[in-house]
Amino acid sequence: MSASRKIAFIGLGIMGSPMAANLVKAGHHVTGYNLQQPAIDALVAAGGHGATSIAEAVADAEVVITMVPADPHVLQVVLGEGGVLENVKAGTLVIDMSSITPQTSIKVAAAAKEKGVRTLDAPVSGGEAGAVEAVLSIMVGGDDAADFAEAKPIFDALGTTVVHVGPAGAGQTVKAANQLIVAVNIQVLAEAVVFLENAGVDLAAALDVLGGGLAGSTVLNRKKGNMLNREFAPGFRIDLHHKDMGIVTDAARAVGAALPVGAVVAQLVASARANGDGSLDHSALLRGVERLSGRTVA
Repeated sequence: MSASRKIAFIGLGIMGSPMAANLVKAGHHVTGYNLQQPAIDALVAAGGHGATSIAEAVADAEVVITMVPADPHVLQVVLGEGGVLENVKAGTLVIDMSSITPQTSIKVAAAAKEKGVRTLDAPVSGGEAGAVEAVLSIMVGGDDAADFAEAKPIFDALGTTVVHVGPAGAGQTVKAANQLIVAVNIQVLAEAVVFLENAGVDLAAALDVLGGGLAGSTVLNRKKGNMLNREFAPGFRIDLHHKDMGIVTDAARAVGAALPVGAVVAQLVASARANGDGSLDHSALLRGVERLSGRTVA
């Protein structure tokens, strides 16, 4: 086991809660802060510690991890009044594992550097199941390879694929590409499901055989149960994927990359959200295909 570190974990949501718990299991001293008290209580029950503010959580931390929904939350938590940078010691390593724009990660890194604080942007892929099972894919951006090396044992407690992909903001760029690929895969899987059902094929059998061939994917393996059972409890909400499709669309425009299929899927994600499905798992894109196919969707 790697040496124990004092870690502050800010943001104990669907992803953050199991991630923090896995760091406790790995032997780290984890102090968590979250806006909702039950999540803090759950971390304490798992062997961690709770804090009543960001300042309290990060006071003695060697490493601070933030896992919050979007850019405004990162800016508030890290740069805002009472936030991380106001309260950490110089030399602390701040790791943002949220999914945000590369530009925000670069802004956070610059502000932290002025205060002598080191940063990494390290968004993840794998959803709630990957967080619980500690098999996340973690794409890491940061200007100093030594910071990545220091953080690697922490990342290894959370995931199985951990790669330093470039300077500050690079992790977010790779995550944007990940979200593009995932959204397109879920959409086309949903289309295949409706096609197979309309054709009268045994859907479970069809998905099993498709999963064994070139059409197989992690998306198919992870999401086929949701689609078969029409169970869309959120592992990753459509609201958040809508946000991420905005990130990849803007980032692609900035670098002059055309995303013709991605642009269509971004609109279908937006449509799902407009139809009231934003709080459901992104596998609920199936409901949009059903609407387009003339089915009544409850």
